[in-house]
Amino acid sequence: MTQSNERHHTPGAPASSPGESLVDTGVSPDTATSLPDGRDATAPQEVSAPARERDEFRDLLLRKTAEFDNYRRRVEREKRDLADHVAGELITELLPVVDDFTRALSVGSADAPDSFRQGVELIHRRLLDALAKRGVTVLAPLGELFDPHVHEAVSRIPAEGHADGEIVAVYSPGYLLGDRLLRPARVQVATA
Repeated sequence: MTQSNERHHTPGAPASSPGESLVDTGVSPDTATSLPDGRDATAPQEVSAPARERDEFRDLLLRKTAEFDNYRRRVEREKRDLADHVAGELITELLPVVDDFTRALSVGSADAPDSFRQGVELIHRRLLDALAKRGVTVLAPLGELFDPHVHEAVSRIPAEGHADGEIVAVYSPGYLLGDRLLRPARVQVATA
């Protein structure tokens, strides 16, 4: 058989141009992606894809963790606000009872036996203690300057010896729950 100088083109192999000689390097098309040090040239791409995916999942996990922490904090804050709101409504309903006790104690009647007065004083004190445990602060601003944020002026009277805007009488005290005003103090204010 005679050998021909023609080479047949193998699919997947680079086509040679006329005048270009094909030299057999001993590298098969399967190992053509190997680097000179023996590493596979496609390996970094294969490693970078899982690394990229890992980084994406890590970022997603961090974002979801932060979102969950924010959600947890928001739910806790909403629970506190709801509890304060409910407590505020209850306390607001109890305030007229406290006022009635205060008025009953302010009436100096010779008819009332001492034991009755002591019983009413005890109930009044216990009710005020229960409110204080719930974070209620009583505002009794006698002698202070009028503040429209926490006081309600029921009347104004000319009063000598008092500064303009000074509170000269407290009709009913005000109440705060934490920083929230439950009811302003109803007061009489002096005019110069």
